[in-house]
Amino acid sequence: MSENPLNSENAASIVARAKAMIMAPKDEWPKVESEGKSPSQIFTQYALPLILIGPVCGLIGGQIFGYGAMGYHFRPGIGAALGTAISGVVMSIIGLFVVSYIANFLAPKFGGKDDFSKAFRLVAYAMTAAWVVGVFGLIPMLGILSILGLYSIYVFYTGVTPIMGVPADQAGGYTAVTVIVAIVVNVVLGMIVYGLMGGPAGMGMGPYA
Repeated sequence: MSENPLNSENAASIVARAKAMIMAPKDEWPKVESEGKSPSQIFTQYALPLILIGPVCGLIGGQIFGYGAMGYHFRPGIGAALGTAISGVVMSIIGLFVVSYIANFLAPKFGGKDDFSKAFRLVAYAMTAAWVVGVFGLIPMLGILSILGLYSIYVFYTGVTPIMGVPADQAGGYTAVTVIVAIVVNVVLGMIVYGLMGGPAGMGMGPYA
């Protein structure tokens, strides 16, 4: 497969993998495990294109429709909107790597493997639903539907045993602890990015943030 994530071959591969991870994650994880892709390949060929969905759609939707609630409506300036989109991308990328490190650190404590490459694989593909729901940003009033991204927690849960080797009876505890720790860490990261960029940092991590 080409390294260019924008070519038609890779785009089709992303769509097929995303659909499979959402519709039949239990069947897809063994395929993911057998591929043996490196974190850099997964990041450039799969994660990054999906990460961009939310910030780009939010930027476009905000400029076209603006935001409103309780009779109040506003459309952010292009500079502020770009800043929010950029901070969202930055947060999502940082969050992906941080949560992968957390997942790898915790795995041995639940009887799993110490293997960052596999942890990155688990987190990146589990995040599919959380990133895909970013498309609702095109129509801000549908933003509430982003809650559907919580499905990524279940996808993560289904992958911890085949990918990280966590025993099935420990999978629930491992998932819960990973999610809780990731939420705390991501809140801190959000505050840091907010301060550095002078604007709201899009959390971008769905159920893990």
